[in-house]
Amino acid sequence: MSQASRTRPGGSSTALSEAYDTALLDLDGVVYAGGHAIVHAVDSLGAARDGGMHLAYVTNNALRTPAAVAEHLTELGVPASPADVITSAQAVARLMADQLPAGARVLVVGGEGLRVALRERGLVPVESADDEPVAVAQGYGGPDMAWGRFAEAAYAIARGVPWFASNTDLTIPSARGIAPGNGAAVEVVRIATGAEPQVAGKPLPPMHRETVLRTGAARPLVVGDRLDTDIEGAFNGGVDSLLVLTGVTDAAQLVAAEPKHRPTYVDADLRGLLTGQPEVTRTGDAYGCGGWTASARGDGLVLEGDGDALDGLRALCGAAWSYAGEGSCGLDSGKAVARLGL
Repeated sequence: MSQASRTRPGGSSTALSEAYDTALLDLDGVVYAGGHAIVHAVDSLGAARDGGMHLAYVTNNALRTPAAVAEHLTELGVPASPADVITSAQAVARLMADQLPAGARVLVVGGEGLRVALRERGLVPVESADDEPVAVAQGYGGPDMAWGRFAEAAYAIARGVPWFASNTDLTIPSARGIAPGNGAAVEVVRIATGAEPQVAGKPLPPMHRETVLRTGAARPLVVGDRLDTDIEGAFNGGVDSLLVLTGVTDAAQLVAAEPKHRPTYVDADLRGLLTGQPEVTRTGDAYGCGGWTASARGDGLVLEGDGDALDGLRALCGAAWSYAGEGSCGLDSGKAVARLGL
């Protein structure tokens, strides 16, 4: 089933770790949150790797270097090397290097991951708008980034230099909840300058290009928790995706998803890599999965039956996505979703 025509979650008769050669895994909200491994992540990734699946970690977070991310993953029990990690800092650095001369000075508003990525592409990070930068690179700099960094970016951009952003995720998951992400910081600079950055990270093509170049994946599966970055990025790249419900997306948001935000598969967590996926069937205007049947009636979605809550969610997605077609489902799903307890 093509990405553009998806009206229900897909099914797979074999484990996803066998059906795809490479998992392109988001990190925050998928593998870990707030520095701690998400439940079932370590064991599931180990089993997928032992079964022959290549694991690559693709993150919009530009703060840390690939080496630091790999070290953290290894400490959590997920062995990884720097080559297994692809960051939006690497994607934006390649985007900039394609447009700027070698040795160009770049004002950095972000963390060490962005500085390292720029140096790898032959660009020279500087800290002040007075250092004669020819471009500005902005990436997530952590919760303690000083307000003055945004002012430096504004000063340089006001002089007419191009502005690049690693990503525009408005939020980032943490151990204490949802916190502002790089997209929120980008908005600060946008409001101050009226300028628009070139953006590299998910869901845009530069990030997909960077991932393909670095992994060489032939049949990749994007695994993420965000509809507007991970799943949309897979849609834009024309590859399949698995949404896990361990991060920012909840069941109601998934049911209401527009076409570019509809994953191929949905599961509770990374254990979904190790199993097949049940088919969602259609009978008339009703969609069934497991012991559940869902349909659109009046101005709402109705869910009948019982069984595994995830099967109920898959059935609801079938009914909602089919009803919505190429749009976003506006039917009331509250009571139906509440039945599932997700």
